[in-house]
Amino acid sequence: MTVSVDILQQFPLLSTLPRITLGELSTLGELKSYNKREVVVNKGSSVSHMLFLFEGRLQGVDFTLDGKEVGCFFADPGDFLGELGVMDGQPHPETIISLGKSIVAWIPSHIIRPMLTSMPAMAEQLTLKLAQKLRQASAQRRILGLTNPIQKVCAQLVVMSHPSTQNQTVHLITQVPTHQELAIMINASRETVTRVFQLLQTKSMVVRDGHNLILQNIQTLRDVSEGLKSDL
Repeated sequence: MTVSVDILQQFPLLSTLPRITLGELSTLGELKSYNKREVVVNKGSSVSHMLFLFEGRLQGVDFTLDGKEVGCFFADPGDFLGELGVMDGQPHPETIISLGKSIVAWIPSHIIRPMLTSMPAMAEQLTLKLAQKLRQASAQRRILGLTNPIQKVCAQLVVMSHPSTQNQTVHLITQVPTHQELAIMINASRETVTRVFQLLQTKSMVVRDGHNLILQNIQTLRDVSEGLKSDL
């Protein structure tokens, strides 16, 4: 399916482009739908397009030597993926999986790359996004190095959360991942994540609000994740 100009305008990276330029991207781009657990991109495949997530959620995963799945990142609507391969011509560094019904816009590399390198506004957004991803990757490595499952879960929740506009001590995670998806991120079993969540809920540290998760006391969760507090 062709990507409409109206859809392209909703992506922050493309929003500053003139409508005529978006029209060119529209004629060459393609909109694809994916079901839950469907592979969007395989690790090691060649990069011919840059991907923009319009709806749903994606997860980047890699695999250990023994074949165990380990999460690398989550992607939410508005995010883009495949930018590394677009810039250096190397294969995709991880497998990308759809976590539910997702819609992704595919834009050919040969048309998007010149824009990324010649348009200052796009180059700045790309640089900031790459810096953010590097920080996230560093935080994820730290989490994987932890041995205490409570620390791991608390650290992952802290990394994924953002402050509430009403109360800075309360943080939110919108569209919270399933226990299995979180388990993949921290290299633990789903059962382990479930047990930790039960403890956090019993202590009123986290509260479900539909598809969102409210972190009632972010500082306590942060202290536990950093080993400054041994219990909740």
